[in-house]
Amino acid sequence: QKQLVESGGGLVQAGGSLRLSCAASGRTFSNYAMGWFRQAPGKEREFVAAIGRSGGTSTLYADSLKGRFTISRDNAKNTVYLQMNSLKPEDTAVYYCAARYYSESVKVSEYDYWGQGTQVTVSS
Repeated sequence: QKQLVESGGGLVQAGGSLRLSCAASGRTFSNYAMGWFRQAPGKEREFVAAIGRSGGTSTLYADSLKGRFTISRDNAKNTVYLQMNSLKPEDTAVYYCAARYYSESVKVSEYDYWGQGTQVTVSS
């Protein structure tokens, strides 16, 4: 069983930045691709970004978020990050990190473990 704990959410003004972190338990973090998803009230959970087991250039982004959000990971710290810049009110949501064995995916259903989520609120 892998536990994921997100942090770094909060209230920010439009145009501001936040960096989310997700710390994973266990010694097999580098075996898992990691993803970030978000869910706004009344909407389905949607893909934000994903990163492969070794990080680097193996990243995926939702088309609408490219250029504003950056995913990265530090396998020595068992942590994945989501840097969010130029935030907009429509980015308001609960942000979840997720782990998928071996390879990254954009699909919610293909992830094995989920964190409890962290709230991000962007005011106009």
